[in-house]
Amino acid sequence: MKVLKMWNQISLVKQIAVGLIIGIILAVSIPEAAQSITIFGTLFVSALKAVAPVLVFFLVMAAIVQHKKGQQTNMKSIVFLYLLGTFLAGAVAVVFSFLFPVNIALTESTEKLAAPGNAIEVIRTLVLNMVDNPVNALVQGNYIGILTWAIVLGLALKNASDSTKTFISNFSDAIAKMVGWIIKLAPLGIMGIVIESITKNGLGSLLNYGQLLVLLIGTMLFVALVVNPLIVFINVRQNPYPLVFKCIRESGITAFFTRSSAANIPVNMELCKKLGLDKETYAISIPLGATVNMAGAAVTISVLTLAAVNTLNIPVDLPTAIILSVLAAVCACGASGVAGGSLLLIPLACSLFGIPNEIAMQVIAVGFIISVLQDSFETGLNSSTDVLFTATAEFKKRLKEGENLSINRTAIAEEPTEQVVNS
Repeated sequence: MKVLKMWNQISLVKQIAVGLIIGIILAVSIPEAAQSITIFGTLFVSALKAVAPVLVFFLVMAAIVQHKKGQQTNMKSIVFLYLLGTFLAGAVAVVFSFLFPVNIALTESTEKLAAPGNAIEVIRTLVLNMVDNPVNALVQGNYIGILTWAIVLGLALKNASDSTKTFISNFSDAIAKMVGWIIKLAPLGIMGIVIESITKNGLGSLLNYGQLLVLLIGTMLFVALVVNPLIVFINVRQNPYPLVFKCIRESGITAFFTRSSAANIPVNMELCKKLGLDKETYAISIPLGATVNMAGAAVTISVLTLAAVNTLNIPVDLPTAIILSVLAAVCACGASGVAGGSLLLIPLACSLFGIPNEIAMQVIAVGFIISVLQDSFETGLNSSTDVLFTATAEFKKRLKEGENLSINRTAIAEEPTEQVVNS
């Protein structure tokens, strides 16, 4: 009990670091024996994925039901930041691809994948997902459908009795508490995921694509450490890095290992609560961000497309590059609604340069080869930015209302208190 008490006094980030180190040591020293521990990683991710749709559904519904008429939210500002961040990420990826052009060895064969034919098809898929059967949306983790039905049901229950509203709120709090219990198991889950990744995938197969990986990861790090902090600074006029690093540390690291935006929704909700943000706002903005805030996907689409362009020696002018940035942002916003994620939207961007679909599908195959790291960094950037922009919009609103707010103290605080948040 003493050991358990001491362990619980350590912050979750440090606990995850311990699990990570132990996982690496076990995977390198006793790989065969360590494979039996990988079940913990599978259980952790599966539990998060299972509870996330129900959590989102009831949190959003409870937020709508409890919302008081005339009470302001920051959703317009948050959505604007999501779209701006995604577009700038695509633009930065285009610039970096011009400054550091890379070629790729196109494979002779590729998997048979059903990529969307055009942007209209992507939009059509998103719209159809909105009116998906609500039960099916919960089972399949279709967050556009979950959001739509939760909002509709919440509006329908606006005039319900106080007891009904209290029941929904209590049920939402109970699910959130369950999520807290699951997150407590993150160190064990991360340890299992790391062991599985090292023992099964390894990094040897990635050496042939070293330059491409450096460009992809370098661009994502630039967006996370330069572009996003600049957006935060412009909005709040304070040092953005304590908040940026907290989001990366407590959201990005978990998303990096789980490689699932859906699994990271509960983690982001918990972080928003820790930052003292408005529950009615983040209950909607976080699952929405997992759908439309896709800076990492915009980087992946732009970099891999221009790598194919460079390989085929296709000339690219400035107007086409700008169009690619916009197209990458639009495609990225629709990535989560398409089976296969951002990689399957590469043919849309390739079509801008007249690259045939057969070659575009080979580029997708290259993406799958490097996805061990590419997808991890992409998910980490996407997910951590959801919290970052949600917090930025709320802090900007508070500053406008005259609060003497220090986002640095709020970000550094381990647990939110009214005194810290309103200081």
